[in-house]
Amino acid sequence: MERRTSERLVNLTVALLTARTFTSKDRLRDLVEGYHGLNTENFDRQFERDKDTLRSLGVPIETGTDDRYFADEPGYRIRRNDFELPPLSFTPAEVAVLVTAAQVWQQASMAESTTHALTKVWASGVEPDIDRLGALRPHISAKESAWQPLWDALQARQIVTFTYHDVARRVAPFMLAYRHGAWYLAGFDDTRGAPRLFKLGRIRGDVTPTGQPGAYELPDTPADELLAGLEEAQPDSTALLEVRSGRAPWLTRRGEPVDQGQEWGRWKLPYASGGAVVDDIAMGGADVRVIEPPELALAVAAHHRALLDRLEATP
Repeated sequence: MERRTSERLVNLTVALLTARTFTSKDRLRDLVEGYHGLNTENFDRQFERDKDTLRSLGVPIETGTDDRYFADEPGYRIRRNDFELPPLSFTPAEVAVLVTAAQVWQQASMAESTTHALTKVWASGVEPDIDRLGALRPHISAKESAWQPLWDALQARQIVTFTYHDVARRVAPFMLAYRHGAWYLAGFDDTRGAPRLFKLGRIRGDVTPTGQPGAYELPDTPADELLAGLEEAQPDSTALLEVRSGRAPWLTRRGEPVDQGQEWGRWKLPYASGGAVVDDIAMGGADVRVIEPPELALAVAAHHRALLDRLEATP
């Protein structure tokens, strides 16, 4: 199913799921961006096809009206109780996989469509029931702009080019993996003539597919071997941090509380020198302060300055 069709179906589902009452076809025509620009005949055909598609996927679209004076003009809605899945049972490993996929989907592809559809519902004067989005709401993060083009290239087995550490790379993607709070690409680097690991947050500029799909075969190498370079180093230093209350849980979970106030708390954080601790702390922005050691505070400040420089250089 092409992306435009998927977005239109997601928008339609969100509009039907969040509306508190039956929504008329004309109102849905205004709410769903994919219907804009269609004449009445084409809209009617497209709307009927979309309803049939959603119902074939198991989405229970109900037809009815809340206005007894205009009972001949049907409206549509999706009841939350009918739409949600019954209770399911998963193993811990299955849950981890499902959560990862859901978070990626939220950030990397469909989140914009869902947010836009919800905004259109509000703008039209319909008060949406946000709690009903629980059945649609996935919860992970793939905020790196390189993730989606790399995922597409991986599915197509297509070679990509990008800039990494200021060097142009030509890579055959093997897998994407989430480790230690960041996304990594494992692939064969033609530039180096060997398998390599790349942190997506350090890829600069665009990821560009090159050549034909199906250009290479994925290796039989186990994932643990492909990711062998990502084992977390043993801590050899300790930082003292100030963290705003309730913020930066990826740091406080690893730390030891020292002195907790109402607004700020102090934490001891073990870390490995040369590891990703600077990135982890910088991700907290103004909610995290490095008290000691001073060299770590300077490294985090330099990270922030480099980020500001890149933002100022971006049109």
